[in-house]
Amino acid sequence: MRDLICISHLRWDFVWQRPQHLLSRLARNARVLFVEEPITVEGEGQPLLEILPGQKTANVTVARLVQPVPNHRWIGHGDPLTAQTYCERLLDYLDRQGIKRPLLWLYTPMASDFVDVLPHKLLIYDVMDQLAAFKGAPAELKERERSLLSRADVVFTGGVSLYRDKLVHNPNTHLLPSGVEIEHFARAARREQFDCPPELAQLTGPILGYFGVIDERMDLPLIAQVAAAHPEWNIALVGPVAKIDYADLPQAANIHYFGMRSYDQLPAYLAYFDVALVPFAMNEATRFLSPTKTLEYMAAHKPIVSTPIHDVIELYGDVVAIGYTPDEFVQHCEQALISKNYNRVRAEELLTQHTWDGIARQIQRLIDRKLVLDEVQQVEQRQPKPTAQIS
Repeated sequence: MRDLICISHLRWDFVWQRPQHLLSRLARNARVLFVEEPITVEGEGQPLLEILPGQKTANVTVARLVQPVPNHRWIGHGDPLTAQTYCERLLDYLDRQGIKRPLLWLYTPMASDFVDVLPHKLLIYDVMDQLAAFKGAPAELKERERSLLSRADVVFTGGVSLYRDKLVHNPNTHLLPSGVEIEHFARAARREQFDCPPELAQLTGPILGYFGVIDERMDLPLIAQVAAAHPEWNIALVGPVAKIDYADLPQAANIHYFGMRSYDQLPAYLAYFDVALVPFAMNEATRFLSPTKTLEYMAAHKPIVSTPIHDVIELYGDVVAIGYTPDEFVQHCEQALISKNYNRVRAEELLTQHTWDGIARQIQRLIDRKLVLDEVQQVEQRQPKPTAQIS
């Protein structure tokens, strides 16, 4: 079994997305340790490394530093003192588990403090978002990422825009757009398989739905405009609210916030969406966005309406209706409710091209190839150089 340590800015039990999909699959052939951001508790005491084994899959173990801090002072991967403490605890744990020189997989440049301390066989950076463009991003994140990109042995990117942006910094960068678990969401195409979630059962009229994180990337004015244009429609937003104030969310009788639902619950909600929405704003935070939900909607045979997100247009533009203005977005929704048709043949092609199982296999091949190349190079370096013969 190969050992892999992933250090992430996301928590394993948050929204089930790219890290969970990929690492749970790689864990079929590796022991995976998923290292989360530290958590703090009020009071005094010594920092402890909390170990949570068997998270969703037997070979994924979650580790997080529990650090007593007065007044709940936030401590993240970017804090040198915490990184030092974290590394000490991790090194002790790895030693007890017999883990030596694992693959080191990063999701955030703010964890770059771990790279010099944790011995590793390969440094992997999987870029799922342009984190420096997010609200509240640390000022040093851009510089840390440039450094991480130059040091990484392999770089994976979750979208076309991210690939083009990172390739100039590391030639061993690979485009691996996020995928879909087809069987999981295809069930939503057969509505009769699910009891309607009680929150949706109370609604009368068409349901235009979205699931995912609700944050600064959402086009909140657009949602308000869609709701105002058709009061008989219901806008169903399923997902946690993050980094924005609830008071800033548009409010109307036909806008409904249902909060976070588990990955297993999503097909039941999707089954009762009449139109699936990708309502992201056009701003710096979405410039490199490649929404995973697009394929998930597609697997359920739902008509999809999106704002002009570059990766959606380039990857899925011949299936997804693109609303370049709010009025056009509303018109596409109107048409979707009438026709409910889309390019089914092309959708099936896209789905089979972008499965999480296939992406995980590609990643495994790329990692294996890099390990073999490094081993060959090391062997060649150990070979004695021939001395020149004097005749």
